[in-house]
Amino acid sequence: MNYKIALIPGDGIGPDIVREGCRALDAVGKKFGHSFSYTEYLAGGCAIDATGEPLPEATLKGCCASDAVLLGAVGGPKWDTLPGAKRPEKALLGLRGGMKVYANLRPALLFRQLSNACPLKSEIVGDGLDILIVRELTGGIYFGDRGRNAAGDSAWDTEAYSAEEIERVLKIGFDSAMKRNKKLCVVDKANILETSRLWREVAERMKASWPQVELSYMYVDNAAMQLVRNPRQFDVIVTSNMFGDILSDEASQITGSIGMLASASLGDSGPGLYEPIHGSAPDIAGKDLANPLATILTCAMLLRYSFGLEKEAAAIEAAVEKVLDDGWRTGDIAGSAADRTALGSKLVGTKKMGDLVVAALES
Repeated sequence: MNYKIALIPGDGIGPDIVREGCRALDAVGKKFGHSFSYTEYLAGGCAIDATGEPLPEATLKGCCASDAVLLGAVGGPKWDTLPGAKRPEKALLGLRGGMKVYANLRPALLFRQLSNACPLKSEIVGDGLDILIVRELTGGIYFGDRGRNAAGDSAWDTEAYSAEEIERVLKIGFDSAMKRNKKLCVVDKANILETSRLWREVAERMKASWPQVELSYMYVDNAAMQLVRNPRQFDVIVTSNMFGDILSDEASQITGSIGMLASASLGDSGPGLYEPIHGSAPDIAGKDLANPLATILTCAMLLRYSFGLEKEAAAIEAAVEKVLDDGWRTGDIAGSAADRTALGSKLVGTKKMGDLVVAALES
């Protein structure tokens, strides 16, 4: 079967890592008898340079007509002085809203091979970490009313949620917990925010439908502390747009490297949007230094969630594990200067790491 994938390489290292993700997809397709056709679109800073808009209409239309969307990264200092509506990041909000993908699944997984890269003590992380953060993606303060007064010396951003928006992302949280260790923590600020109190009310109404799931609540400031104090207490975290944005980046760092973490943005129907959670890193763009593994693991999520190809997804994940088992590392996961010296020839760049994953898939 042929699957249509819209590609948005974007800015910075985006083209470098998307290229390696596609190579992994082609390798797994060849192994299992699938084919993938790719159509490339502009979004982010490169789209601003070419069209004056961060998200051209043709890009959103093409993405919505595809079977899945693979995105690299957008943004960079070149465009930092642009007004908010014209910044590259506006493309992400436009894609999420236009594609109606409202739940962002961000696994925070500490690979056992990279335990030395974790900044936490070994007695805290134990035999590893495996947390899934489910972030609401199309509501909250990022999509609320905002503005400034006429003088420009006062500004506001509004946090707003409907019960329907909360319910649909909580359902994904509960369903995800059922497939894992049956623990769901709703992170909010219910002691202060009215929207957070609504989150708790909706969760309480829904919990009877998932009697096997242990439901708990935690204030976001405490959750940020607990992620570094005792992260193994968490299984699935579900939270609002802004809180999820912050906590998932924190979780990425306690797993050793932001360059290893994938994400999937899903809705009720239509194509999913898949992107690694790291940034565009323009300082290393085109220098064969970026770690492509987050994008390759994102491709595994694409196969699993959009196409239902579980064996194929597992094959990519196993290939990444084998490459790590064999000691290959990019600079971001190589550890200290002494570790890098010890690695010697096993310290590799973007393309070589992609070559190794492809070779593992073909073996």
